[in-house]
Amino acid sequence: MEVCYQLPVLPLDRPVPKHVLSRRGAISFSSSSSLFGAPDPRQLSQRRGAISYDSSDQTALYIRMLGDVRVRSQVGFEPERRSSHPYLCIDFRNLHTRLSCGSTPPSSTPERRVRRLLSLQRYLHSSRLLRGSPQQIPLPILDEDYTGQARCMLEKVGNWNFDIFLFDRLTNGNSLITLTFHLLNQYGLVELFQLDIVKLWRFLVIVQEDYHSDNPYHNAVHAADVTQAMYCYMREPMLAKSLTSYDILLGLLAAATHDLDHPGVNQPFLIKTDHYLASLYKNTSVLENHHWKSAVGLLRETGLFSHLPAEDSLSMERDLGSLILATDISRQNDYLSRFRLRLDQGSLCLSNASHRHFVLQMALKCADICNPCRPWELSKQWSEKVTNEFFQQGDIEKKHKLEVSPLCDRDMNTVGNIQIGFMTYVAEPLFAEWARFSDTRLSQTMLGHMGLNKASWGALQQQEQSSATGDEAEPGGTVTGGGSSSSKDIPQGSGVS
Repeated sequence: MEVCYQLPVLPLDRPVPKHVLSRRGAISFSSSSSLFGAPDPRQLSQRRGAISYDSSDQTALYIRMLGDVRVRSQVGFEPERRSSHPYLCIDFRNLHTRLSCGSTPPSSTPERRVRRLLSLQRYLHSSRLLRGSPQQIPLPILDEDYTGQARCMLEKVGNWNFDIFLFDRLTNGNSLITLTFHLLNQYGLVELFQLDIVKLWRFLVIVQEDYHSDNPYHNAVHAADVTQAMYCYMREPMLAKSLTSYDILLGLLAAATHDLDHPGVNQPFLIKTDHYLASLYKNTSVLENHHWKSAVGLLRETGLFSHLPAEDSLSMERDLGSLILATDISRQNDYLSRFRLRLDQGSLCLSNASHRHFVLQMALKCADICNPCRPWELSKQWSEKVTNEFFQQGDIEKKHKLEVSPLCDRDMNTVGNIQIGFMTYVAEPLFAEWARFSDTRLSQTMLGHMGLNKASWGALQQQEQSSATGDEAEPGGTVTGGGSSSSKDIPQGSGVS
């Protein structure tokens, strides 16, 4: 016997418990377990997101795009094709933990079939809350002191030193849901676009769930951090006086979904393993296309824009894709050259919708790689997380006798040399042009932090070299990090996006 508990609509200041998030708005518990106890880990291993893995068959890879093939064909979704490459059996959702714990044979116990519960509206209609009496659900949430601190942090959400790690802890791991809902509500977009609160909340819950929490970097906290940065950029005078409500809605949704269902490995890894996604998207912006199509699938699954005319919702989906595709780090020079040319010519006109959209693309690109521009205490944490993800990919490649991707070999690279190279060749050129476009206190603050952070990594590099050699580093010496890989070799395909 199974007891099915469906997701209630919680107030903004009440974090959604992990067990509620784990099943797309509903979770099944066996009668032998406590209703609010930990769910069966076998159930949690089976994703219902855009990439899902059946743990009883490690070679099975399913791509959930849209349920209706007729709807899929309207926006050009290609038919799904399976690859026969032997590395298709790599289970991205489990590979990190399997590396650290050793390879163990998957359990032969058949998976409990996950039921799709689409009765959220009916549940809410019949709830005591909507019948006028308060709903008493003893949810295991953090105490009021923590939620009160989270509310206080939201009052300063526009500050550049916003600590997303602390906010994530205060919201019980629900920073992306809480932050995005707050910003949409603060802008009045929920009322303006007549968004159904139930559908919106369910959409945000599913989005957060579809980020892989076991990714060191590309997880829901990164998405929340990018969303907060995007909000800071959209508040800049040049944009605040020009952006329409549509632009703001689009920018926030793109930031929240820009790395949706990221597998924790980059595009070259998918290509050289002949992964299904690489074949589907013809080795071009593979992850970004997947993030976009996953976001479109969730928008349609939840019906968030179902009340809008069909042409408006399709236009929203296309514009959302245009923003997310701009985060492809391999196309960095293309976007940067166009941005620099526009600034040189003085041809940016923010009263023009296409020009505003281009600036939103650049803003999202900046938000996506803004970690070097954060205060050192935050920037250092992000640098360690993204490098850890690089090194985990390198460990996987070594394990499967693949060529190790640039910067992914922990024996040849350090956090410091990777970060110095990234700042020099990627971040500094981008943020220098952004400061030309928006010469504000925030822009100068970001450039200042990046300079200090780069110097700090350089100093740490020298200390590490001195410790390794037992001698003091020579003044003015070039910091190389002791690796054979060039710092300029930034992994492509959303390695840092």
